[in-house]
Amino acid sequence: MDSEEESFIRLFPPEGPQDEGSEGPEQLRREVERLKEFYSALEQDHAKLQIAEKAAEQKTQELKKELNKIFEQQLCLNGDEERACQIFAIKEENSRLRQEKQVLKNKLEELRVLWNDPVRMLSALPEKKMVFKGLTVNKDDMNKLMLTPLIRYPLPGGSALITFEEAKVAQRIIELREHTVELSCGELEELDQCRMQVKAVPVELLVPSALEIRLTQSSRSILVSNLPSLDISKDGLLDKLELFFSKTKNGGSEVESREFLEDSDQVVLTFTQDGVAEQLIEKGFIQVPIGKGTHKVKISPCMSADISNMQLQPSRCPRTVLLLGIPDVLSVESMRDALEIHFQKASRGGGEVDALAYVPAGRTGMAVFVEDTG
Repeated sequence: MDSEEESFIRLFPPEGPQDEGSEGPEQLRREVERLKEFYSALEQDHAKLQIAEKAAEQKTQELKKELNKIFEQQLCLNGDEERACQIFAIKEENSRLRQEKQVLKNKLEELRVLWNDPVRMLSALPEKKMVFKGLTVNKDDMNKLMLTPLIRYPLPGGSALITFEEAKVAQRIIELREHTVELSCGELEELDQCRMQVKAVPVELLVPSALEIRLTQSSRSILVSNLPSLDISKDGLLDKLELFFSKTKNGGSEVESREFLEDSDQVVLTFTQDGVAEQLIEKGFIQVPIGKGTHKVKISPCMSADISNMQLQPSRCPRTVLLLGIPDVLSVESMRDALEIHFQKASRGGGEVDALAYVPAGRTGMAVFVEDTG
C-alpha cells in the first residue's frame, strides 16, 4: 500500500452526528460509491499480496540453493571433502542416467515401430550400391541369385557379445540367465576379489526370408570389364576409355559420364545418345589402345536393380550370447579377459569361446554378423 489514503483506513465512515435525511437516495448513492472504492482497494491489496507471495517463494528457493552450496562448502571445510565430492558425483551421475534413460526410451520406441512395420524398416535401411558376382553351373541356376547376409547389430554400453564354439553351450548360458562373474585383478587394490552380476540374453536378428529384385537394363550405359592391370591411375584409364568410346569410328558417341564401380575393376560409361550402348554390347569384345599396346576389353549390359519386395523373419544366433549390465570397473582388456575366463569354465556352464567383444559403459559399438559356413 502506497499510503494510508489508499488503504482501508480512509474507507471507514467518519465519526460524528449525521444530518437528517441521511438515509435519502443521495446518501445511498454516495454509500454505494464508497463501497465500490472499498472493493477496488481490496482487489488491489489482494493482487499485491499475490505478487509478494510469489516473490517470497522465489526467494525461498534461492535460499535453499544457497544453503545447499554452503552445506557442501562446510563439508569441505570440516575435512569431509571426500563426502562432498561423492554427493556432487552422485548428483551428476543421476542427471546423466536420466538423460541416458530418455535416449534409450526414444530408441526403443523407434525399434518397436519398425519391428511392427517391416516396410518402414526396409525404407530405414541405408542405401548401398552392390555388385553381384557369381558362377553358374548349369542352365537351371541362371535364374537363381545367392545372397550372403551381412548384418550390423548395435551394441549398447556395458554389454558384451560372446560366440561359443558349440551352440549347446550358448543355449545353456542363456537358460541360466543370471551369472556372477568373479573379478580378481590387480586393478582392484582394496579388494582381493570382487564380483559382478550380468544377464545373458539371446541375440535376435532380422534376416531376409524372401527377396524380389527388379532388373532394368540401361539404354545408354555399358559395363566395361576385363581391364588390364597397368601402371596407370584410375583417372588416366578413364580418360583413355572416354577418348576411345567417344569416337564414332569406334562405334561410340559423346560420353556423358564415366565411373569406376566400387570394390571392382569395372567401369560404367554412359553416352548422351540412345542406341550406342546396344551396338557396342552386340560386339562383346573390343580392342582398346591402353598404354603401349592394345587390350581386349569386354562390353556388357549395365543393369540396375531395385528391390521390389522383401520379407523379413526373426532369427536367433545359435552360438552367440549377449551379456548386459556390465559395470565399468576394469579396463577394456582386463574385463574382456575376466569374461572369457569365466565363461570358458565348464563348471559354470561355459565352454570354449570362439570370439568375444566388449563395449564399456558410456560407449556404443557395432557387431557385424556373417553367414556361418562352419
